[in-house]
Amino acid sequence: MCDSATVTSQLSQRALNRATLARQWLLERVERSAEETVEHLVGMQAQAPFPPYYGLWCRIAGFDPAELAAALLDRRVVRIVLMRGTVHLVTAADAAFLRPLVQVIMERDLRTNTTHRSALHGLDLAAVADAARVALADEALPGRRLGEVLARQWPDRSAPSLTHAARGLLPLVQVPPRAVWGRSGQTAYRTLDDGAGSTLDPAPNPARLVRRYLAAFGPAAVADVQAWSGLTRLREVVEPLRPALRTFTDEAGRELFDLPDAPRPDPDTPAPVRFVAEFDNLLLSHADRTRVMSEDHRKRLFFTKNGVFPGTILVDGFLRGEWRIAGATLTVTPYARLSKKDTAALEREGRRLLAFARPTTDDRRVEFAGH
Repeated sequence: MCDSATVTSQLSQRALNRATLARQWLLERVERSAEETVEHLVGMQAQAPFPPYYGLWCRIAGFDPAELAAALLDRRVVRIVLMRGTVHLVTAADAAFLRPLVQVIMERDLRTNTTHRSALHGLDLAAVADAARVALADEALPGRRLGEVLARQWPDRSAPSLTHAARGLLPLVQVPPRAVWGRSGQTAYRTLDDGAGSTLDPAPNPARLVRRYLAAFGPAAVADVQAWSGLTRLREVVEPLRPALRTFTDEAGRELFDLPDAPRPDPDTPAPVRFVAEFDNLLLSHADRTRVMSEDHRKRLFFTKNGVFPGTILVDGFLRGEWRIAGATLTVTPYARLSKKDTAALEREGRRLLAFARPTTDDRRVEFAGH
């Protein structure tokens, strides 16, 4: 056991940056399987079907997209609404562990969602859940079709709202071919137990959730764990763990918690350029995001995105711009002037990214907006 009260010290912004990159496997690529990496990261945000493939490409040496596709087809990994009420790609085992812990988020949404709450008011939600479970027992159904089936029993209610209720009440997974690399498919649902053979954990331990978060995103404050998970009142979960954790402060004086043996590299450790995937949790999982981006760059990244979160570039470990692929062209949009050395490094890495994304195309180009 480690008495955290005796080891409190300050971590600079750069030290936090390098620690986070090390946990995220972005300082150097690792020799791990796709399933192991998804588990280590406690899932990957996946509103769109294919960003997780790019997220694994920048973390795993020699990543083959067919490996993740096979894990999806085998139901070893699944797509399901979890942290922050957003779709995540997680292992089937983690879906069973995490969904009961974050179920309160979905239930809160059913009460507060401005689009659906009036249509759901006064409805017997338990009956809706039972009806949806029966409808999905034998086959996967697209959301629209599920809503039509439920509307037969509740014809006075909006079919889309009934589908929304089913998604919030039940652990529904999006089944393949949705999100299988090289294939297309509409979103269709089954329950976690029918779609992946996993049964919800009847007594998930929130302390385990905190430890898993710290292993992938720490060192972190309680507010950071809450920002990542969407849960509240986690101070009461963290405090009993204090004797087994190390504590630090950041430059603003916030108290940070960490696992004793987690990596905290020297702040001067070199950080290679990285092309981070769209919607990557690296940029979305802390209340204070200055460990990976400046406040000015945060405002630019999140300004009028209409829910579309672009791929981003890291230079010396920090966000420095965006990237997009259209056809066989990768366009990098820096937020500030880059040195010739960094530009050259981004071009080399960008060509490797294009080779991954467009393997059968010869005329691949990397362009820099404004250059």
